[in-house]
Amino acid sequence: METYLLDWANLLLRWLHVIVAIAWIGSSFYFVFLDSSLTPPEDEGLRRDGATGELWAVHGGGFYHPVKYAVSPPQLPGHLHWFYWESYSTWLSGFALFLMSYLWSPKVYLIDPQVFAWSPPAAIAAALGFLVVFWLAYDAICRTLGQTKSGDAKVGAAVALLVVAASLLATSLFAGRAAFLLVGAMIATAMSANVFFWIIPGQRKVVAALKAGQPVDPVHGQRAKQRSVHNTYFTLPVLFAMLSNHYSFTYANPHNGWVLIGMMAAGAAIRQFFVLRHGFKLGRNPHPWPYAAAGVVVLLGLIVWLRPAPVAPVAAPAAVGVAEVQAVMAQRCAMCHNEALQSKGVRLDTPAELQRHAQAVYQQAVVTRQMPMNNATGITEAERALIGQWFLSGAKAD
Repeated sequence: METYLLDWANLLLRWLHVIVAIAWIGSSFYFVFLDSSLTPPEDEGLRRDGATGELWAVHGGGFYHPVKYAVSPPQLPGHLHWFYWESYSTWLSGFALFLMSYLWSPKVYLIDPQVFAWSPPAAIAAALGFLVVFWLAYDAICRTLGQTKSGDAKVGAAVALLVVAASLLATSLFAGRAAFLLVGAMIATAMSANVFFWIIPGQRKVVAALKAGQPVDPVHGQRAKQRSVHNTYFTLPVLFAMLSNHYSFTYANPHNGWVLIGMMAAGAAIRQFFVLRHGFKLGRNPHPWPYAAAGVVVLLGLIVWLRPAPVAPVAAPAAVGVAEVQAVMAQRCAMCHNEALQSKGVRLDTPAELQRHAQAVYQQAVVTRQMPMNNATGITEAERALIGQWFLSGAKAD
């Protein structure tokens, strides 16, 4: 029953996480587009009121005219929409998923003794430490190097090195699948912390000054803008890290740390292309195609690098009976997929149940090789070949 309820909780939390993440990323991408596409206001009244940019757009049969005031509007509106629950909900639901899966069952998901053998409490503490230490280090970099416009390049380089170091460290301590997700969670935590500690507090100070009739310090907007820009470049790397758990050929590679770094670098370069593309349309900067080209080149290089090497076929009997496969299941899989436990609602301890889940067994154990998780039970290549031969010959239960 516990496993069943955990599966339901996982499903509902994952559903929520995807929904709120779409809302957060969507609003973030929209405002980056908006900032890059604004033109000086044509109306003299808008310019006199302090408007710095405007955009005319058409969508859904209506025309929209957003106007930006870089420091403060002439009068604070009665209704002001704040964008922060999208971020907070994404982080809270994501952390709940991380807690329920990776931290709840560290021996299954977090620890791979072949990578680093340590106790579950130590692994859990280290995983949580990644989230906290990365944020503290990243925030320190921004505070010390990012106080001026000229410091943006230094901040970018320092943060990139920090991400590289954290990725290599994570993949040397945790199971590959967990390491990729942990790096994504680490960066996503910094993104949400940017909103919580910098962007929203700065905006609240601006609103408070306007209500009090005091001059608005432009530094709050500048700092919020800096962190918001960082968040947009973090987005595609985080999305890859979160999706990577479906593709074992990335995180199971012996050099998985560099695979992760390469994929994140490609994502950041491609995001830079889309950010600058809007400015190019208005004649503000050259065509950003080199960034897209760099991202594509990195992706193509990874595709070539990760291609499977020719492997000599492992001998398997021409005709495989279910009893032979059942023996493999009993030794490698039945401890989690039996009548009492039925992890993920799957039983593999009887011929009938094995046949019922034959497609999933073949997909997970032979094609994607995701199971057993981190190969904790030591399934061999010959045993995988045996399962494959049984499935391809009809997966009979007799």
